[in-house]
Amino acid sequence: MPEPFLLKELERIGPKQKGIVSQSVKDVVQSLVDDGMCHCEKVGTSNFFWAFPSEAAVKRKNKMMQLEKELAQMQAKQKELGDLIANAQLGREHTEERGNLVEEMTETEALWSGQQEELKQFKECDPVLMHRKKEEAGVAKDAANRWTDNVFIIQSWVRDKFNMDMDEFNKFFGIPAEFDS
Repeated sequence: MPEPFLLKELERIGPKQKGIVSQSVKDVVQSLVDDGMCHCEKVGTSNFFWAFPSEAAVKRKNKMMQLEKELAQMQAKQKELGDLIANAQLGREHTEERGNLVEEMTETEALWSGQQEELKQFKECDPVLMHRKKEEAGVAKDAANRWTDNVFIIQSWVRDKFNMDMDEFNKFFGIPAEFDS
């Protein structure tokens, strides 16, 4: 059965039995608690520290069993993947026919990528793209007209509310004379 200790007892025992500087006993004990190598329990106003002698061995044994289980799983997965690779290699023995097919595929891919590059050059003349650009230009024109109308609405409101001349308004707000041309 483990014997619980108070921090003061550990500060007296540490320097005598283990050669630990008494000022660092609290830090050492706290690091042992943080690492799970000993336990701390608050009872009333006192903190008691203890550790079971066989607890570390049990933790190591559990960790070892977990790692052995993971190792067995990884070995099974490695064997499974090795079998998959072997099965995939069955139809891929290097023959003259396979070599010719691989070479033909490489040539076809090169031809296809060349045609894609050529297609990119003609993309600006694509009718679908041109139609989309015309639609986008119409939307942009409508938005510009809407903002222009909003500016004129504000101009008329300011003119009516503050009795301000249009030229004076344009001057104050930096609106050029050719704004609506």
